[in-house]
Amino acid sequence: MNRVVITGMGIHSCIGTSLEEVKSSLYHGKSGIILDEPRKDFGFRSALTGMVNEPELKGELSRRQRIGMPQQAKYAYKATQQALEMAHLDINFLAKNETGILYGNDSSAKAVMEAIDQVRIKKDTTLLGSGSIFQSMNCTVTMNLSTIFKLKGINFTVSAACASGSHAIGLAFLFIQQGWQDRILCGGAQEINEYAMGSFDGLGVFSVDELNPTQASKPFDKRRDGLIPSGGAASLVLESLESAQTRGANILAEVVGYGYSSNGDHISNPSREGQLVSLSRALKQAQLNANDIDYINAHATSTPMGDLIEAQSIHEIFGSKIPVSSTKSMTGHECWMAGASEVIYSLLMMQEDFVAPNINFEESEEDMPKINIINKTKHHSINHFLSNSFGFGGTNSTVIIKKYNG
Repeated sequence: MNRVVITGMGIHSCIGTSLEEVKSSLYHGKSGIILDEPRKDFGFRSALTGMVNEPELKGELSRRQRIGMPQQAKYAYKATQQALEMAHLDINFLAKNETGILYGNDSSAKAVMEAIDQVRIKKDTTLLGSGSIFQSMNCTVTMNLSTIFKLKGINFTVSAACASGSHAIGLAFLFIQQGWQDRILCGGAQEINEYAMGSFDGLGVFSVDELNPTQASKPFDKRRDGLIPSGGAASLVLESLESAQTRGANILAEVVGYGYSSNGDHISNPSREGQLVSLSRALKQAQLNANDIDYINAHATSTPMGDLIEAQSIHEIFGSKIPVSSTKSMTGHECWMAGASEVIYSLLMMQEDFVAPNINFEESEEDMPKINIINKTKHHSINHFLSNSFGFGGTNSTVIIKKYNG
């Protein structure tokens, strides 16, 4: 089977829109959470959010290309630009050499809602315009990126709730490992608008610590009172080692394990058993032992039950020594994007030999297992890291990345 390496990455998030800016935010524990007052007028219980500016693409893309792009596709375009540039893949190469795309996305709420509102007012569907359907479909990111960047390989969207971005990386890994594609663009994108987040807020799962936005996301801390929505996009270029070496590409790291499972139980509650299957499967595929892992980027979203269950799962397999942090303490929960962005955050840590802090963590409750939560930046060599992603419907994904050593 082929070895699978990472040759490019790009990010557009609330803690930075370049890799250098994101790396600095991670190292210094800088939060991207704000209070978005208009959400209160809209009817939100909590107006906290990770704020990601929507890029202006006029002058960069044609009108024909832009009209089919909702917010999350614009984020993904900017992240992909960075990733392809780092991988030294230009349009001419992509047009002549088959490259796939597998991207995580699980909503396009704003485009759907605005189209429905317009039809209700105008009573005429022909006034929606030709771009509406392409903005509204769940596969909007893959259809836009594949046409803009001339991608001619495997092409579909991975829709798996908050594990979407992680599963996209895992599937790309399997496709390349089996020899079905030489290279695949993969990642995850998440719209941050009020239409996408309203139903989440209605469930009462968001933190209401509105007086302290940057301190409101508290994964694993006993004071945690809910997650904070966020978004943006993260893109990675995966390819076979042979392909990368043939092109003379700079190799960032190697993907060595992908674990997955379904809880087959409650639609929204986490399952320790399901998580243990995903973690164990990733380790087995990577042919690693638990003590080979140098850092765990936890899924932990800052919800009371979710963080507790994950801590139990981590402790059962890895014990209490391996450094653990949740970058969601800084970014909030980037939902469909999170599984991809957190791999990039961890790759930046691997490159610079540090573990980003789980900010706002002071103390866990008594019944939470004592895992090694890092709450201040720690200088630490990372040869293997593991990233967890779990989602509604009981979907679980675990990815293991290794420092490339030739």
